[in-house]
Amino acid sequence: MKKSLSFWQLSGFVFTSLIGTLLHFLYEWSGKSRIVGLFSAVNESIFEHMKLLLFPMLLFAVIETKYIGKDYDNYWCSKLIGILIGVGLIPVIYYTYTGIFGVNADWFNIIIFFITAAVSYIVETRLIKSGRCRFIQPNLAIFILVIIAAVFIIFTFFPPKIPLFKDPMTDTYGIQ
Repeated sequence: MKKSLSFWQLSGFVFTSLIGTLLHFLYEWSGKSRIVGLFSAVNESIFEHMKLLLFPMLLFAVIETKYIGKDYDNYWCSKLIGILIGVGLIPVIYYTYTGIFGVNADWFNIIIFFITAAVSYIVETRLIKSGRCRFIQPNLAIFILVIIAAVFIIFTFFPPKIPLFKDPMTDTYGIQ
């Protein structure tokens, strides 16, 4: 029996939530392996938390495409938009709430991750089901996602010296 789009997208949310949470700790657990640091959080900056959403969503998109991606012409365009929205929402929500309330609450930062993952998969599902999001060809959407992943990896090693990349615990940037 073929699984539905909703089943796969819900599975993606669960996968992203679990793997993203694991990636938060994996760098430390690995003895600060630079290879692990390519796709996991190497510090507590907002940027590094964006990686926790990006890489699991990309991995799941590749897995999912094998099973249902070929059934939808707009699959990769929808994935691109969903991932961009999720990754973009993390700093927007973080800087909005810390700007309004003047506090940084770890428990709320965790909630932000789950909210943005849920929003990403909801947006993707709606876009795929609607048949919209055909303005970017699949190969171009994949290429853009690969470029985004490459930029995230580069910024792990060579982060701009702006607050998005600054670890609030150590006042450092990127991988040490």
